Amino acid sequence: MNTLKAGDAVPHFKVNDQDGNPVDSNDFKGKKWVVFFYPAASTPGCTAEACDLRDHYSELQAKGYHLVGVSADTERKQKNFSTKYEFPFPLLADTEKEVINAFGVWGPKKFMGREYDGIHRMTFLINEEGVVDHVISKVKTKAHAAQILEL
Repeated sequence: MNTLKAGDAVPHFKVNDQDGNPVDSNDFKGKKWVVFFYPAASTPGCTAEACDLRDHYSELQAKGYHLVGVSADTERKQKNFSTKYEFPFPLLADTEKEVINAFGVWGPKKFMGREYDGIHRMTFLINEEGVVDHVISKVKTKAHAAQILEL
């Protein structure tokens, strides 16, 4: 896995969100943003993480952050996830793994003794110049907003 690190420029991408609207990395020029990657919509850990970010969204916005969630789920699955939990931020349907590979979060994982390739749960804080300021590689799903806010 060749994961982006602090100081790396974010590569350009353009992927549809849960509503089929294109989200372009250029849309965030001049803004601070958070890109959080999660393995799969509507799974327990991913739900806990996204709901924690939703519940603290106003605090994150007060710090100037724009949030974007990313998984390899389809637009339909992302839409169902977003609608069910009323997320105020876009969820990218990165079915071709364009953003996932650009950030370097796809790679070998282990679960219950089984090895497989998948999305690593990671979060990137990006500054107004489009450069990664911080990488959170050990995400606390139930307290993720606090991890971001304390940086």
